[in-house]
Amino acid sequence: MIERYTRPEMGRIWTLENKYRKWLDVELAVCEARAERGEIPSWAIEEIREKAAFRVERIEEIEKETQHDVIAFLTCVAEHVGPASRFIHEGLTSSDVVDTANALLFLEASDLLLEDMDRLLAVLKRRAFEFKHTVMMGRSHGVHAEPITFGLKWALWFAEMQRNRERLTRARETMRVGKISGAVGTYANIDPDIEIRVCHRLGLMPVPIGTQVVQRDRYAEYFTTLALIGCTVEKIAVEIRHLQRTEVREAEEYFAPGQKGSSAMPHKRNPIASENLSGLARVLRGNALAAMENVTLWHERDISHSSVERIIGPDSTILLDYMLDRLTRVLERLVAYPEKMRQNMQITGGLLFSQRVLLALVAKGLTREEAYALVQRNAMKVWQEGGGLKDRLQADPDVAALLSASELEGLFDLGYHLKHVDTIFQRVFGTTSL
Repeated sequence: MIERYTRPEMGRIWTLENKYRKWLDVELAVCEARAERGEIPSWAIEEIREKAAFRVERIEEIEKETQHDVIAFLTCVAEHVGPASRFIHEGLTSSDVVDTANALLFLEASDLLLEDMDRLLAVLKRRAFEFKHTVMMGRSHGVHAEPITFGLKWALWFAEMQRNRERLTRARETMRVGKISGAVGTYANIDPDIEIRVCHRLGLMPVPIGTQVVQRDRYAEYFTTLALIGCTVEKIAVEIRHLQRTEVREAEEYFAPGQKGSSAMPHKRNPIASENLSGLARVLRGNALAAMENVTLWHERDISHSSVERIIGPDSTILLDYMLDRLTRVLERLVAYPEKMRQNMQITGGLLFSQRVLLALVAKGLTREEAYALVQRNAMKVWQEGGGLKDRLQADPDVAALLSASELEGLFDLGYHLKHVDTIFQRVFGTTSL
């Protein structure tokens, strides 16, 4: 991933140094397990423990000749260990090391992502309560529907991101597996007990069955989960972009002193962070598709998946780490305009109360179709000619015959639409106040 989107802590996970360190951790765990079973003499395991090391530059130098990174790694380690190195990698195949080490890398990355999500969830919760009673227009199809509160939007984002956290926790567990079963996964040259010991030592679970590789449906699930989290990030970002449109301007990204919005137009204040997040979410979805393509391999294994994973493993986790952090910063400083929200509610002349009038007419004995026709004919006049819905309804003799002026006035009560906000907050947060 390019430096622009790489935060240092996540970037360090995907360095060659850390990858080879994980490979060595796996190889050493196997040696320790075999030594416990008496398969490696004590002098040899002591030398391996003491001397096992590598240099990234030397591995790269050897790989130029071998054209095989695992062999280059093993050759480099052997140069440090000496004669005892003959016990390293005995009975293993490359994927035993790579796939088991991959699990360790993805666990590290997942833990960082979970921390990112916790910070984001804290901001979502805090601001949901901040705007709990901030009334605004709810929209469907981009058109005014009925009132909501700005806090309900934040509560919705919180609940969805909380589900995403649960998904990532499950996906992390799906990836928390190791495989030490040799070529084609039959344990022909290494005992299954060693796999159990190694996985226990590394904090992993042994796969119930594998081939030469850990099966890639696990990876597809993991990368799809990252893409789903990205979808929620984009969902929030797109909402911010809509709310920041000049004609709406109910909320906007914080615009810092000295910030510039356009090289040509000095007046511009653009939702650049949200647009950035929308674009990066597309990359995550593309990587998830690549992971799905990796599920199908030839027979017990080919390496068509390997080249893909060298890219999407680092890129997806690094990108999502960046996206979650950037969204958190956007939401922490998001500027809301409650007065503009109220102004926007008034531009349709009370049309937002149409359903309540409809239900009141039904309660007076009209069929739903009759009531709908009465309200709609007046609502369409408001759309086309202006004025207010309440005034037009009062002037309609068919409506006036059923609803008195005071009854009609009572139907245009904003509080009616917001009476269950506490109930919703209780469901989402388990409390109605912070």
